[in-house]
Amino acid sequence: MIIRGDGPPLVLIPGIQGRWEWMRPAVDALARRHRVMTFSLNDADGDAVFERWAEHVDALIDRAGADRAAVVGVSFGGLIAARFAARYRQRVAALVLVSTPSPRWQLDPQTAGYVRRPRLSLPLFALRGAQRMAPELIAALPTWRGRASFAARHTLQVLRAPGSPSRMAAWVREWSTLDISADCRVIDAPTLVLTGEARLDRVVPVSSSLEYVKLIAGARHAVLPETGHLGLILKPAEFAAIVSEFVVQE
Repeated sequence: MIIRGDGPPLVLIPGIQGRWEWMRPAVDALARRHRVMTFSLNDADGDAVFERWAEHVDALIDRAGADRAAVVGVSFGGLIAARFAARYRQRVAALVLVSTPSPRWQLDPQTAGYVRRPRLSLPLFALRGAQRMAPELIAALPTWRGRASFAARHTLQVLRAPGSPSRMAAWVREWSTLDISADCRVIDAPTLVLTGEARLDRVVPVSSSLEYVKLIAGARHAVLPETGHLGLILKPAEFAAIVSEFVVQE
């Protein structure tokens, strides 16, 4: 687990790749305004892993010496954040779901194939991810030098902190057994659904993320312009400003 910065406490939960290091630009930007607590999903792996993650987040808030904290879940991490907010309502000062797939989202046949054969499918999965993210990279960064620099830094980070395809597949399979829609209906924390632009998020459709506005009472929606699924690392300062403004005022 990682704790950085000073200010109002905030827990940042990573996406399906599971590594907090992939979010490092967002962690650094948020740490200028908050006491940021984060972790890698495999820090609390095992059976009934969603419950283990919830216990891990609860312990992080205790470690920060806080009664409550803002909880920010990124993509798949938003599912973990929503479940935590439903089960540990007294610990959540505010909830932010960042480009999170709907709890009712069904895997397309190609993705389902990746889940069945995660290691064999890794090269195809990585290629599809790169193809989907290229338009966002072009929109978010104005120069080819900037795009190349970002791609090199991010690739190096991925190589230094690789995800586990087999664990990712197991996590998705457990998600399919849970009723997170029911969890959402009991969440009472102020909630922000933060997405990129619909034309640029080729990973999780914005329409899927917007399901949370219907499921969680009082939830609001905000857009990080000129980004799709990677806004927190392509435009970390802008991402941190939106998140901080919401959680502090709440």
